[in-house]
Amino acid sequence: MAEHTSSSITIEAAPADVMAVIADFARYPEWTGEVKEAEVLATDAEGRAAKVRLLLDAGAIKDDHTLAYSWKGSDEVSWTLDKSQMLRQLDGSYRLAALPGGRTEVTYQLTVDVKIPMLGMIKRKAEKVIIDRALAGLKKRVEATSS
Repeated sequence: MAEHTSSSITIEAAPADVMAVIADFARYPEWTGEVKEAEVLATDAEGRAAKVRLLLDAGAIKDDHTLAYSWKGSDEVSWTLDKSQMLRQLDGSYRLAALPGGRTEVTYQLTVDVKIPMLGMIKRKAEKVIIDRALAGLKKRVEATSS
């Protein structure tokens, strides 16, 4: 089984506000840093993104790929790699947990594997950079839009 990287952050907003930003793929280039383009290709019966094309530039990992999304209630979304030029695996999830005072703990888990040979520690570092920047960007974006 592939190793994964996980990290959490507390955001000063309700889970619904956090998930609204996570689900707004068209605006990812505005706050994620690594995502340069995002396009929803298909939606599920509830109108949520089911397949999304993303142009990623995360330093050592640059790729144009498509992810398939699964939504679990209103507090978790996960994805798996559907199509990619460089990646063998890009699986992850956001899990939200309501905290007292209208805050939300967001846990982001990510597993990356590339088609070209790359040291495990370099892959883990890339995962960590993607997660840390995404969580920091998510926090800044949600707190700016919900205040």
